[in-house]
This record gives sequence, C-alpha cells and structure tokens, in this order.
Amino acid sequence: MSILTHDEILAQIHAKRIEITPYHEECVGPASVDLHLSRAFRVFRSPRKIIRVTDDVDYREFTTGMWLHDKESLLLMPNETILGMTEEKIKTADNIGGWLEGRSKFARMGLLVHISASFMQPGIANHQVLEMSNFGPIPLEIVPGIAVCQFIFHLTIGAAIYQGRFKSQCPEEFCKDGGSAD
Repeated sequence: MSILTHDEILAQIHAKRIEITPYHEECVGPASVDLHLSRAFRVFRSPRKIIRVTDDVDYREFTTGMWLHDKESLLLMPNETILGMTEEKIKTADNIGGWLEGRSKFARMGLLVHISASFMQPGIANHQVLEMSNFGPIPLEIVPGIAVCQFIFHLTIGAAIYQGRFKSQCPEEFCKDGGSAD
C-alpha cells in the first residue's frame, strides 16, 4: 500500500482513475485533497429508548435530516455529534482507496470529523459522511463550504469495488427523513 503524493494524485485525476466533483486543483495538497462541507446534515434526536447496536440499525431512525440555506450555519455544542457530508463526490478506481482525516487547524479547536469510519474502500463513487464531534469546551459554529477535511489516497494490492449499503450516498438523499442511503 502506497500513499499518493501531489503529482501522483494529479496524474490519477488526469487518467480518470480518481474523479472529484466538483474539482478544484488548488485543493490538492502534498499528499491529500481538501474536501468541503456540504449543506446536508443529520442531527441526533434525544431518544426515549435505548438504541440497540445491531447489523440492521439505521441512523435515520434517531436523526433528523436538514438542509442549510445560504449563510446558515449549525451550532455544535461541546460533547455533541452531528453527521455532515462532503460537497465533493469521490470516485476511485478499483485499486485506489483512502482515508478521511480532519484538518489540524480545526482539530486544535476540538473538532473531530470522523469518529471511527475513516477508511474508504477502493472503487467508491459517492459523497463521504462526516461524523463530526465537538471534543472541545467551546461551542463551534459549523459553516457549509469550508474545507473541513482531507482525503488521503492509497494504492491497494489487488482490485475491489465497494458495493456496500452506502455505495450511492448523496447530500439530497442523506438529509431527507425516510430517504434511502442505498
């Protein structure tokens, strides 16, 4: 497994083995690509029952979808978690996977952009969900459009295509209540 650096990321984009929509070349860094926060969110409701963690649990049962309008933001209180989504759709070849990582400038304020689901399978073609948590002591104003995370690409040994439950996730469906993530 090898991490792709700036010039290799650009070469893979040029060869259409990595597709980023919308794409801005200035977002390609030394070994990652900055991704922006969309307007699609899911916020947790206070459940009156215990949520049983099983294979068929559905996050939509205990969250409410919301779409922020121009100039709207979302307040993330200390010890609170929300779900966001990247503005960019990432599509990779069958031998390119990656990780989502936060940006240090926001991590230093206590913002975590993923709790435990940072690995992206090879052959994805979707927007990435961000499990955003405020681990700091001060409320954070979450603003759509900000470059909130980075995608680190790697080459795999062998080929595979992600066919899981979230293979087609997109902002419009993600923030709908009762919408499907499949």
